[in-house]
Amino acid sequence: MEITLTQKERMLLEDQKSHEQLCIQKYLTYGNQVSDNQLRQICFANGQSEVSHLDSLNQLLCGKLPQMDQQQSQTAQQSSGGAQTACFSDEDICKDLLATEKYVSGAYNTAIFEFCNTNVRDVLNHIQKEEQKHGEAISQYMISKGMYAVQ
Repeated sequence: MEITLTQKERMLLEDQKSHEQLCIQKYLTYGNQVSDNQLRQICFANGQSEVSHLDSLNQLLCGKLPQMDQQQSQTAQQSSGGAQTACFSDEDICKDLLATEKYVSGAYNTAIFEFCNTNVRDVLNHIQKEEQKHGEAISQYMISKGMYAVQ
């Protein structure tokens, strides 16, 4: 299905694209820095999902509606090297990733309301829900490790 975007919609997608690129970079970098294997797996899994989000945004910018039920063929590259010396603790990394996911999810929420095309809104809503799942995985990890106080 071909779609036509307004200038404002195109600008919003470009903003989201830069957010996804930052998320990919953070998840891959942090995935190679963390000391806990469970957290490493969360980082790499979320990084792969972010690559899929970026692909969907690129398709929208090209005027194509992405198929949300298809598995994306791109994968995030993972380092198979040994553990690297971390500049931040696992807790600091989790806090940064959770803050990033909160921001990105909120930005998708704003963008969704700006689009006229229901199908594009559905794509952005799907991505937003996955961003929320990323945040949920991080917060559940933090709670399990005593890094996040639930009151």
